[in-house]
Amino acid sequence: MATKYKEKLIGFECTTCKRITYYSKKNKKTIKEKLQLSKFCKFCKKHTPHKETKVK
Repeated sequence: MATKYKEKLIGFECTTCKRITYYSKKNKKTIKEKLQLSKFCKFCKKHTPHKETKVK
């Protein structure tokens, strides 16, 4: 059954330790490119760039 919502769950992966530490939703119809945000990684204990990845 198809959903009526266009938002999909995405994960944000730390670029240094490669762990998914944040989750969010994104409307794939309006935003085509991948997101990259500067977030705090609790494993690295510093602010690092986080890239958008698929949630398994």
